[in-house]
Amino acid sequence: MFTNIVVGVDGRQGGRDAVALAKRLLAPDGTITLTHVYPGDLSRFRGSSLDFDGTERQESLELLQEARDDAAVAAKLQYLGAPSPGQGLHVAAEAAGADLLVVGSTRRGLVGRVLLGADTRAALNGAPCAIAISPAGYAEEPGLMREIGVGYDGSPESEHALREARDLAAQYEARLSAFDVVSMPSYYFAGRTPAVDESIEDMVKEARERISALGSVEPHAVYGRPAEELAIYSASLDLLIVGSRDYGPLGRVVHGSTSHQLARLARCPLLVLTRAARAAERKEPAQSNEPSIPLPA
Repeated sequence: MFTNIVVGVDGRQGGRDAVALAKRLLAPDGTITLTHVYPGDLSRFRGSSLDFDGTERQESLELLQEARDDAAVAAKLQYLGAPSPGQGLHVAAEAAGADLLVVGSTRRGLVGRVLLGADTRAALNGAPCAIAISPAGYAEEPGLMREIGVGYDGSPESEHALREARDLAAQYEARLSAFDVVSMPSYYFAGRTPAVDESIEDMVKEARERISALGSVEPHAVYGRPAEELAIYSASLDLLIVGSRDYGPLGRVVHGSTSHQLARLARCPLLVLTRAARAAERKEPAQSNEPSIPLPA
C-alpha cells in the first residue's frame, strides 16, 4: 500500500474514480492529497511570494471541498496553476514527496475499457512516482481486491512489479498471478522464416515454467501482442501491476510502447511502477525535469 498519495481532481467522473482507487490503495496510516490544477503559469510560483488569481483559487477550493465531502475521505487539499493538468500534477506529486499519483479516465468504452483524455495522457508522461489509473465508473463499483496480476518478463522492472504485487496481495489477502506475453524475435522474419509453430509453443511453455518457479504465483503465458494480451488478462483482475524502464510510464513496459497502449486498453485499475518509483525503493536519486515549487495549503 502507499502512504503518500496525490490524486488529480477535476470535478468530473474521472476525478471521482481516481479518489475511489486512491482510498483502496492507501495504507492505514497514509495521507491522501486531493489536487486541482487550473490554467496558470508555473513560473509565478518559483519565487518566495505566491500570487494566485482569487477567482481560480476560490473555485479550486470549492471543487476540492466538494470532492472530499462526496468521497467521505480525510484528505488534504491543494491547488495550483500550470500550463497543463499533467505538468501541474507532476509538480504537486514531486513537491509533496508522493509515492503514488492517481488519475482517472474520461469515459467508459467498449467492454469497460479505460479511455484516456489528453489530461490523463499528460499526467502519465514522466511521472515522478508510481502512477495508478482508475477505469471509468470505478467509483460506482470499486469491488474487492480478490486477484492481483503482474506483467512479468524476467526483467528488473518486472521483478520490481512482482515484489510490489506480492506485498499488496499479502495485505489484501488476494490471489496473485503473473502473465508473460512472448513474441517471436524480429530476425525470425528476415529472409526465410523457420517453422515457428513448435518454437512458439516452446517459448510459451518456458515462460509459464519460469513463472511457476517463482513460487506462490499462478502462471499465465501466451503468444501475441503484449498490450492486447495484457488487456484481455486484466479483465479477470482487480488490479494489474506493470513496471517501466523509463521515468514515465509512456516509456517501455514489458515490450516497446506497451504501457502507452495498455493505459488505454486495461479493463481494471492499472498500477505502473516507473523508474522513479524503483529508484525510491532502492533509495536512489531519481531524475526529474520538473521544477520544485512551493504549493498552496
